[in-house]
Amino acid sequence: MVALVLILAFMAVEIVAGVLASSLALLSDAGHMLTDAAALGMSLAAARLAARPALGSMTYGMGRAEILSAQANGLTLLVLAGLIVYGAVVHLVSPPEVTGALVLAVALVGMGVNVVAARILMGGGDGERSLNVEGSYRHILTDLYGFIATAIAAAVILTTGFDRADAIASLLIAGLMLHAAWGLLKASGRVFMEAAPAGLNPEQIGHALAGQPGVVEVHDLHVWEVTSGFAALSAHVVVRRGADCHELRRSLADLLEERFHIHHTTLQVDHEPAPLQIEMAAPPGREREQR
Repeated sequence: MVALVLILAFMAVEIVAGVLASSLALLSDAGHMLTDAAALGMSLAAARLAARPALGSMTYGMGRAEILSAQANGLTLLVLAGLIVYGAVVHLVSPPEVTGALVLAVALVGMGVNVVAARILMGGGDGERSLNVEGSYRHILTDLYGFIATAIAAAVILTTGFDRADAIASLLIAGLMLHAAWGLLKASGRVFMEAAPAGLNPEQIGHALAGQPGVVEVHDLHVWEVTSGFAALSAHVVVRRGADCHELRRSLADLLEERFHIHHTTLQVDHEPAPLQIEMAAPPGREREQR
């Protein structure tokens, strides 16, 4: 919420300054800050939905609302980058006169605002942000890089009078947006496609389970991510005849939790079937001899 208030307040300042200075870079940043505000608003709403308990048909709760928010953030970055590229090309062909001093002043203040907002979203900096918060963080971080590019462009305009530097900075901002959009869309798409979470190798997990004493076979192994930080696993495990299947199930669940940090596991454990015994019938002639 604090980051959202900062972004909205500075966005209004930047729009006015961009119009007065005829700076596409500032207006591009303002447009990006509008998506920042939308991203932060969606993140707040999604986080509240995700915190609701599982009820009725929503057996996992509404945790994936955060993934939807992250995907929406990626799409808005993608669309806005396309609009900025179009405007930058137009300004490269016919550059307006840019007021470099005003652009530089706003860019420097904008850098400070985005540093504060980024530090708020980083939290403890332990890398455990949800994909939802990560989407907002990437918006803010991209905007910070954009302000750096805008400040450099303003310095070039002030020293050389090269007004096209403003449009070039806008293209750089668009490139940063495309990179951030691709990362968010790829990560959220993996969750929706039920792919294994990044950093978890299903084959390695299967070998670890199959290598435990008493385990004969592991199949139908599935690893997926319900939402950020919520990995789930299901598997069918065959154990030796006479083994304590209940104790083995508990030990396998502990293994998955300690080694792979998977806390939500469903393991179907069965004993291996008894070997098939076939009794050969005596030939008809031999039966008559025995009689």
